[in-house]
Amino acid sequence: MSGLSEGILASSRPWHAASLDKDDIEIWRTKAAVEPDGQLASLVSRAVVGPASGDSSRTPTRPTAYLDGLRGFAALVVYWHHHQLWAHEAMSRDGLLENAWGHHGERHFATLPIVRNVFTGGHFAVATFFVISGYALSAKSLGLIHASSSSVDGASDARTRLGDTLASALFRRWLRLYLPLVAICFGYMCLWHGPCGGIWTDGFYPRSTFSEELWFFYAEFKNFSFVFGGGSPWFSYNPHTWSIPTEFKGSLVVYTTLLAFSRCARHSTRLALEMALAAYFLLVADGWYCALFVAGMLLCDLDLLAAHNRLPAPLARLGPHKAVLARIVLLVALLLGGVPSHTADVADLRQNPGWYYLSLLKPQAVFDYKWFYLFFAASGLVFAARHLRMLRRVLEGPACQRLGRISYALYLVHGPVIWTLGDRLYSAAGWPRPTFGDRADRMAGWEGRWPLPGVNCVMAGGGGRWWCVLGLEPAFLLPQLVLLPVTLGLAVMLTRLVDEPCVRLAQGMYGWVTRRPETGRGLVAV
Repeated sequence: MSGLSEGILASSRPWHAASLDKDDIEIWRTKAAVEPDGQLASLVSRAVVGPASGDSSRTPTRPTAYLDGLRGFAALVVYWHHHQLWAHEAMSRDGLLENAWGHHGERHFATLPIVRNVFTGGHFAVATFFVISGYALSAKSLGLIHASSSSVDGASDARTRLGDTLASALFRRWLRLYLPLVAICFGYMCLWHGPCGGIWTDGFYPRSTFSEELWFFYAEFKNFSFVFGGGSPWFSYNPHTWSIPTEFKGSLVVYTTLLAFSRCARHSTRLALEMALAAYFLLVADGWYCALFVAGMLLCDLDLLAAHNRLPAPLARLGPHKAVLARIVLLVALLLGGVPSHTADVADLRQNPGWYYLSLLKPQAVFDYKWFYLFFAASGLVFAARHLRMLRRVLEGPACQRLGRISYALYLVHGPVIWTLGDRLYSAAGWPRPTFGDRADRMAGWEGRWPLPGVNCVMAGGGGRWWCVLGLEPAFLLPQLVLLPVTLGLAVMLTRLVDEPCVRLAQGMYGWVTRRPETGRGLVAV
């Protein structure tokens, strides 16, 4: 998610890692240009991939810009996943989408291996978020750890800077994650209590007065944001934000691990400890999200060592074959990323074609089996993105970079758009919803107002009509002509008005609390 990175390596100088706070992230902007007729393909190519490698106008990118692009694309996949499930839920098609091709005889294009990641790859995307965060949060600190071990003279200075870096990151992390969340969710809550009774949303039950709502919001948020307590992992004002406390806990694991392993005398020892820790979280304890963060840290450590030819000998020998290896890893990652996820019961997984023998690999400690497979999928995807030139070029292109910049706001705001505007447009297109409470009265003016093909038809392979392809029905795609631009527009606006100011506020607060008083003006340092 955009802005979740702190300390991505931004310099190729030996053992020097520059900080990548939000203010340092290059903001991609488009310049008005008039393209000659007949160059539409070139325009699309430049927007997605960027200029050709030999083009002098190509904007130089940071070594880890591809991670921002991958984060942005993953946020868009989460958006698409949630829209697919919302539209198809009442007709029980969400179960078809979240199971494999051939499950109970159902065969649909959207459930094919690899293809299914586009339609229901949201969990794969979240796992990828965590690996990227593990990489980004550890990059600067690992650079300083390497500096302290490679130079005796500069070891003391590097260790001092490491302490300063971890202190700053830890101080700002909670603020960076939760301030945008509370601001956006508070704005969504206020919609329920506006003029004329506010905006009705399905599945949300406003309190009778705004003051009562405000108190309930406070009480729930304080519990939700305290990651060491029990209670529900869901924030009822935006259930999609379940991953934010997980992100914070994973960040704490990264910072603690960096400090604990910072004095390792050999790089190989540190790598072995990182692998052992990831294995513990994945195989012994049900700490799949911790394993994902540690995997990101391990990948970053390996990249730093490879950049200076200090990889352990067995890994260094794989160097000439890294492109082939990356292609194989990417294929496996995309296959595992499509793990069926309709339930958490491994018995259901075994009923999906192609997954019976893979289901036998699930460790006893893992409660929700999908995260075990997504650990390898997400780690493999980040590894492949680093080493496959074409994939990296796409992720470094303007389209993915812009998505990367707004990805955190996109993640936070896409749910409220679904529950307000999306619900009404899908209802108008003919998608039914379970009728609970006063929905029938509240949505009477929207239900079936502009019926579109693809809702009640026979699926492709039955009736064979083109509009019957699951997940690509006109009744689903046409509302996206409104929903996608609105969501992206809100994400851009909230990035500028909420997300980036919150990052600057956290940085300013840390600068303020660490600024030493000026004794010459009568202030005495305590």
